[in-house]
Amino acid sequence: MGYEAILVFLLAGVVLVAGANALSGLISHKSDNAQKRDPYECGMETIGPTWIQFKVGYYLFAILFLIFDVEVAFLIPWAVVFKEIGTIALIEIIVFLVILGLGLLYAYKKGALRWE
Repeated sequence: MGYEAILVFLLAGVVLVAGANALSGLISHKSDNAQKRDPYECGMETIGPTWIQFKVGYYLFAILFLIFDVEVAFLIPWAVVFKEIGTIALIEIIVFLVILGLGLLYAYKKGALRWE
C-alpha cells in the first residue's frame, strides 16, 4: 500500500529531471569556439601539460581529511547539549572518539598520511 507513493515520487523525480535537461538543451544558447575548450586556471594560461595524472596519495589524503572533518562536525551538536544528555552520552562519545582514533592509527600504519 505504501509502495505506490514511493513509485509516484520516483517517477515524478525522473520525469522532472529528464524534462528539465531536455528543456535546457532545447532553449540554451550554443556557442562552440576554441576559447571555451581551453582549461581555465584563475584567468592565467596554464604552464606545462594541462592533463596530468596526480598521485593517488593526494586523493587518499583529501578523503581522509574529509572523513575526519565530518566526524568533528558530529561533535559540535553533542558539545552544545552536553549538560542535558548525561553520562551515557559521554560514554558513547568516548567510544566514538576511540573508534575514530583507531581509524587514524590504521591510516597512519598503512602510510596514508605520508606526503611524498
